[in-house]
Amino acid sequence: MCGICGELRFDETPPDPRTIQEMMARLERRGPDAAGHYLDAPVALGHRRLAVIDLSERSNQPLVDRELGLVLVFNGTIYNYPELRQHLIARGYRFFSDGDSEVILKAYAHWGEDCPRYLHGMFAFAIWDTKARTLFLARDRMGIKPLYYSLTRRYLRFASTSQALLAAGGVDTALDPVALHHHLTLHAVVPAPRTLLRGLRKLAPGHSLTIGPDGRRQPRRYWRLVCPERVPALTEWEWAEAVQETLIRAVKRRRTIADVPVGVLLSGGLDSSLLVALLAAANGGDLFTFSVGFEDHPHEKGSEFEYSNLVAGLYGTRHHRFSIPNGEVLARLPEAVDNMAEPMVGQDAVAFYLLGERVAREVKVVQSGQGADEVFGGYFWYPEMQAATGSDIERFRPRYFDRSHEELLETVTAAYHGPDYTSPRVAEGLRATGMDSFLNRVLAFDVTTLIVDDPVKRVDNMTMAWGLEARVPFLDHELVELAIQVPPDIKLKSGGKHLLKLIARGLLPDNVIDRPKGYFPVPALKFIRGEALEFVRGVLDSTACHDRGLFERRYLERLLQQPEQHHTPILGSKLWHLALLEFWLQRNVDASKAISSNATDG
Repeated sequence: MCGICGELRFDETPPDPRTIQEMMARLERRGPDAAGHYLDAPVALGHRRLAVIDLSERSNQPLVDRELGLVLVFNGTIYNYPELRQHLIARGYRFFSDGDSEVILKAYAHWGEDCPRYLHGMFAFAIWDTKARTLFLARDRMGIKPLYYSLTRRYLRFASTSQALLAAGGVDTALDPVALHHHLTLHAVVPAPRTLLRGLRKLAPGHSLTIGPDGRRQPRRYWRLVCPERVPALTEWEWAEAVQETLIRAVKRRRTIADVPVGVLLSGGLDSSLLVALLAAANGGDLFTFSVGFEDHPHEKGSEFEYSNLVAGLYGTRHHRFSIPNGEVLARLPEAVDNMAEPMVGQDAVAFYLLGERVAREVKVVQSGQGADEVFGGYFWYPEMQAATGSDIERFRPRYFDRSHEELLETVTAAYHGPDYTSPRVAEGLRATGMDSFLNRVLAFDVTTLIVDDPVKRVDNMTMAWGLEARVPFLDHELVELAIQVPPDIKLKSGGKHLLKLIARGLLPDNVIDRPKGYFPVPALKFIRGEALEFVRGVLDSTACHDRGLFERRYLERLLQQPEQHHTPILGSKLWHLALLEFWLQRNVDASKAISSNATDG
């Protein structure tokens, strides 16, 4: 819920209110219900609210506690806030609102920089301490909620989106060569703290950052995914029982902690269908479900309605089915790209955007099945990696990297050549997980690093663009901590996600459980031909693309000559990846420069 922004000055210059207003304007879609700002040199804070818990004005932000001398801007939901509230009341704290936001303020007053450890949920927040004159930033363990910042010698600015920071101006928009290497290798993933732009950074999941008025920074890691030294020797049925108990607790929290109805994005796959089954069994009553589909393509169906209809009918949900013409996909693509905080090359990004638009007309909050594949080993490349031999990076790289380092050097011009930045980063990331088994190292690295930028970021960006909050129970940190203990051979049985399939037996039809894994079908973008090919060619042949000098023309021509033949190991289109990156730069970076130039000229 919500969009946050702020500025802390280090140069004794008071913040310009217009800067906060510029950022808040770019965050309006994330928080359409209310707006507020706070100014107290050297700090300025801004907030756009999506009202989900305590719908009264008492929970409008920035939330100021004059007694404690603390000011908060917060994006997210704290699922254990009722318990924390009672704990803090028992210790003498007085509350003036009924929501989860104020609980964060009191938690900070009570536990200080340790407070994120006590918060169970998804969050990105900033607290200004008027007495200590420090700014405290924190981001949730799984990186579900975004927090970007721009740091110079004169100030630190932060926001929920890159667009808000670009609108404020002063961001170095030169491409970061290390981040570019990651982006072109890890299908658009750039691990925190980097982004594609040199002047734009993001707070890493499970981290906090304290900044003083002199600009001194104290980063802190408050959470790490670890596997206990002694893992219980359970049978697969005992593991399934433990996972089911923890998952039920996660989905119930994400439905009951809201003062508005909560729906489910029902794709018809195992993950979202299981959420519906568990919610129906645990809560009963009306359950809103939503599915989206596109026109069929000669080589692929454009929807999975046959499965989502089956599940919705089985549990009697209030089901909404949206059919989107293929022509609307390309027509609405610019809007979707304008709401991508970073380039997202997954073909389903625009699908989530178009689905979010329609769902937001019915509810403010939905649950999504994102994260189940990474947590429980559902993708086809996991068993391929497990069966391979060699070092971790030798098993990982050929089955996951979009292109080799040698091909990357063919992709970009000499100005962007450099060493292989990505292989050492991934090798170190796998090693740093500390897991005993190779597959658990992969899953731990995936769920704490790679998934944060794809697909978690995609879901947040594309739903919050419509003021729709997406909750992801499969990324509940207690569930993730449990799942990482499960032996790899159990995870990979039944073609992957074995425990979830065991749990689903008797709750879902077998043909939903046992069908091959599906992916969000968007035929208009998966098959680069016709209008899609014309669009891609127009982007890559544009003056802006030529002037940027990022891509080697010979490489582009090779892809354009065979637009459907060049795929990554995980079946992404290399041509689409490059076109989307260039289009994002045009729509966001180039556009922000043009606006800034016009403002200066005026």
